[in-house]
Amino acid sequence: MSCLGKDIAKLGFGFMRLPTVGTTQEIDMDQVCKMVDLFLERGFTYFDTAYVYHGGQSEVALRRALVERHPRESFTVATKMPFFDMKDPAQVEEYFNTSKDRMGVEYFDFYLLHNLSEASISKAEEMGAWDFLRKKKEQGVIRHLGFSSHAKPEQIDDILTRHPEAEFIQLQINYMDWENEKIKSRECYEVARKHDKPIVIMEPIKGGFLASLTDEIRELFAATGSGNTPASLALRFCAELDGIITVLSGMSTLEQVEQNTAMMQNWKPLNDTEKKALDKAVKIIESHPRVPCTNCKYCMEVCPQEIKIPSIISILNDYEAYGQAEVIKKGYGMRVGPKGKASECVHCATCEQQCPQHIGISEVMEKAAGIFEG
Repeated sequence: MSCLGKDIAKLGFGFMRLPTVGTTQEIDMDQVCKMVDLFLERGFTYFDTAYVYHGGQSEVALRRALVERHPRESFTVATKMPFFDMKDPAQVEEYFNTSKDRMGVEYFDFYLLHNLSEASISKAEEMGAWDFLRKKKEQGVIRHLGFSSHAKPEQIDDILTRHPEAEFIQLQINYMDWENEKIKSRECYEVARKHDKPIVIMEPIKGGFLASLTDEIRELFAATGSGNTPASLALRFCAELDGIITVLSGMSTLEQVEQNTAMMQNWKPLNDTEKKALDKAVKIIESHPRVPCTNCKYCMEVCPQEIKIPSIISILNDYEAYGQAEVIKKGYGMRVGPKGKASECVHCATCEQQCPQHIGISEVMEKAAGIFEG
């Protein structure tokens, strides 16, 4: 494994889905502080955030819960620079300094260009981001420079070929996406290893999807005889891959921190019985229609109609899985509210260009509107 990850435990704390207060969007700092303290107490040190998470408040929460409360040498921080709405090269320095101020750090252990995809690869070049960040690394303000991506394997190969200064890459990897024809996690992983780049894994539990499985799959996993939870198997699948810096989990509760850290403190590679159970679980999951949304909210950042796309998809998935049309229709009205309904979609497809899961969102919104608003 690369020296980048030699002192980092295999579990990273993703500050993407932090707990909020009641029905508001305000981050529950009391809860976050407890989560951070327990994470560190159990020997884990890697914290991942981004300029856009929680509307920018994730970086602030990281400062308040971590940077202001713990010695700087006791943790590792990573953040990311977005490009989807960047219009002026001057914004590169502006975004960089804003993240630095929000987080209250003198340097970033890991700094990433965020979600380099088909729509943003050229934007990063046009804005001069690589040159700017390379200079920041030379100055010591960035210790390790890399990028995250949901792009196709050939695009990732091109980026790594043109930018050998990228020391690592953050990729979406989990057992459901490993052989997925659209996401191609295995192929992306193999490209990174071909270039000898260590990997930070994101979405190991696919936005929580792989922790909320049917009774049939839970019974399948229980039958392996190892006391496995769906989340533990998903994390272990990723942790045993070669060349991994850490495996991120976007934890939202203290209970999730307790469970994930307990499991990852003494994790073991999957045995043959567990691997067969995962293979069977993939087949079962793929047999049910489900929109593979991970609630990353990239779509909402660019939607001109401010449609609550992840919430609508979640409700639609519940409907497909469990039926109960009237109950779910009522929930749709309560969760979506009077504005941001599926029927307000204008089919501009701007959201689809940003979706890491390559979901045909316009079509999904039309379907949801027909079911829940008809």
